[in-house]
Amino acid sequence: MKREIKEQTEEKPEEKPAEETQARAPVRKNKKVAVIVGGSSGIGRETALKLHAKSYTVFNLSRTPFKGERIESRTADAAQEGELEKAIKEIGEEYGGLDLMVYSAGFSMAAPLEHAKSGDYRYLFEVNYFGAIEAIRAAAPYLKKREGRAVLVGSMGGDFPIPYDGFYSSSKAALAMLAREADMELRPQGVRVSALLPGGTSTDFTYSRKVYNAEESKGYTPSVKKASAALANMEQGGMTPSLVADSIIKLIQKRNPPTVSAAGGKNNFLRYAGKMLPERVADWFVRKKFNQK
Repeated sequence: MKREIKEQTEEKPEEKPAEETQARAPVRKNKKVAVIVGGSSGIGRETALKLHAKSYTVFNLSRTPFKGERIESRTADAAQEGELEKAIKEIGEEYGGLDLMVYSAGFSMAAPLEHAKSGDYRYLFEVNYFGAIEAIRAAAPYLKKREGRAVLVGSMGGDFPIPYDGFYSSSKAALAMLAREADMELRPQGVRVSALLPGGTSTDFTYSRKVYNAEESKGYTPSVKKASAALANMEQGGMTPSLVADSIIKLIQKRNPPTVSAAGGKNNFLRYAGKMLPERVADWFVRKKFNQK
């Protein structure tokens, strides 16, 4: 069942005359407007706060509201077709355009390919990939009006396979290619699209990952446990979401931003090294990193 999108509006004193209300509206609407899909936690939340500090009018679109009064939330589920489109169009029409759309929604699952449930990996792609397509399509007409930017938050896991989180890696690889294609199409009309790839980042995303238990993983259980534990340690010992948000801010400020880049110098080096090494060598390093044979 689709969730109802609830619009929150600023309170206006009832005694104010219509003329004064109309005179004040352009002041608010002349500010840069950013929509963040998945801005209630983690990287999305930090990005929302940093944009707000730079005087953007920021909207969070997610299933759960943004905690705090600085960011306005509108309820939308990335996995439900049409909800993001409706919310983005409402904001775009209200403000006469958009300056930025950041897609930061995501879902991860540790499961063996052989035994993964169709409902799980289809849901993952709805959130990680198809939701991004819907968000770009909905935002494009409004980004064109202001020669705006779109940033898709990908993952280094899109460049390097994550053992037993292969659906996540696949969706993030597809997201990077989506950014390249969208940038080619929208660049002539003044809109730039980029994918930013964080490495391990210390957020609650680690603890919301769906990890298949012994009954679900069957004979793969020991390997799934080792891989998911290594991934959790990598994330919790990795970058802070604030640093990744800083990378997003720097990216949108560039006159000619790269279509795909990593967050942080270390991750950019790893991307370069991964392209230079033979795939079987790169995969060997990944297996060792995740305690796989």
